[in-house]
Amino acid sequence: MRSAIAFFIAIVTLFGAPVAMQAQVLSVQTWVEEWDDAAGQWVRVDEGADRLIPRADASAPQAIAVYGPFRVLDGARAQMVGVTDAATPRQFAAMLRAFPGLATIEMVECPGTDDDRANMRLGRMIRAANIATHVPAGGSVRSGAVELFLSGASRQIDDGAEFAVHAWLDDHGRQPHHFAPDSPQNRTYLDYYAEMGMEAAQARAFYDMTNSVTNDAALWLDAQAMRRWTQGVKADRTDARQANADSGRVIAYLDSGFATP
Repeated sequence: MRSAIAFFIAIVTLFGAPVAMQAQVLSVQTWVEEWDDAAGQWVRVDEGADRLIPRADASAPQAIAVYGPFRVLDGARAQMVGVTDAATPRQFAAMLRAFPGLATIEMVECPGTDDDRANMRLGRMIRAANIATHVPAGGSVRSGAVELFLSGASRQIDDGAEFAVHAWLDDHGRQPHHFAPDSPQNRTYLDYYAEMGMEAAQARAFYDMTNSVTNDAALWLDAQAMRRWTQGVKADRTDARQANADSGRVIAYLDSGFATP
């Protein structure tokens, strides 16, 4: 979902041998750039990761200002509608500069993220700013957006809210179970949950739950089930329901972004 331009630079080196015997060495560099509206120019970004569960788009709420997926409602509240990407931490920082009194993010329609690294960086920024997260009745928080909900300094879930989780898949087709439990790929998420206040055992249990369905499916949790996880109680699997590719509510694509050679 991210607009990107790949640039290739070819450097040809010719050695001092007869023309017929000359060797050619080709070096290729690739990077991604995004258009930065604030800077008015293309900026180089790191490769990200896609981790989202799409659904019908929600209507954007009325707002006094818009910063990426954030819609500022007043000096104390912003709503979140849309996918996060590499630019979202920068957009969040700009929003805080303009509205330093923001205290709550209402998560209305949050499909996930195009960049897991940026998404967790955003979560840490939300926690550092002591901002609460709130999922109202009818709110939907899915995939990578669940990490953002957990980042709230306090977290509120109204009856009628929904959540969805699933296992990640890297660009080599590997999922969490392909790596050792304490590998860097898995520790990235476990450490994040610990930073958000989970005890080690709870972080492991929650992570195992999110990985209990494959990349091409989703596990849906209602408000009650998610409250139990955030309160440090291990929810029963029967509290959740699984959706597969035939259900109409599926994962489009997920890439953890932590692939190893």
